[in-house]
Amino acid sequence: MTIELDLQIACNADNLPSIEQFQLWVDTALSSYNKDFELTIRLVDIKESQSLNYQYRHKDKPTNVLSFPFEVPEGIDLNLLGDLVICTDVVSLEATQQNKTLIAHWSHMVIHGCLHLLGYDHIDDDDARVMETLEIKLLSNLKITNPYQET
Repeated sequence: MTIELDLQIACNADNLPSIEQFQLWVDTALSSYNKDFELTIRLVDIKESQSLNYQYRHKDKPTNVLSFPFEVPEGIDLNLLGDLVICTDVVSLEATQQNKTLIAHWSHMVIHGCLHLLGYDHIDDDDARVMETLEIKLLSNLKITNPYQET
């Protein structure tokens, strides 16, 4: 299994995880699928996040992570999973507000986004329970505590 990650840093931010950390989180999220994947993670500022969130979700505010799954046309053999767009400022702010370490929150956002690319969602309670259970399991493999626990 090979997971090819294209990391794009499109903002000025401090304390970003390393490419190796991003790769570890992506590998963790996708490891049980035992197939090759390609994906892009783009790190953006508030302005770009808000613009994309408005354009694609009709929500006029920045958000932590946006997932854009790639729909492979029939008859084409591509391993392109899609793109994640992560707002560095929102992730930092949420980590502080939720009393989490920055690395723990980054790992959660990458795994959360990868699961969206795989088709998981949290629109209704049953789907949320399935997705959150998987996130908790994957994060525990990285020695990161349950991100949904109240602190």
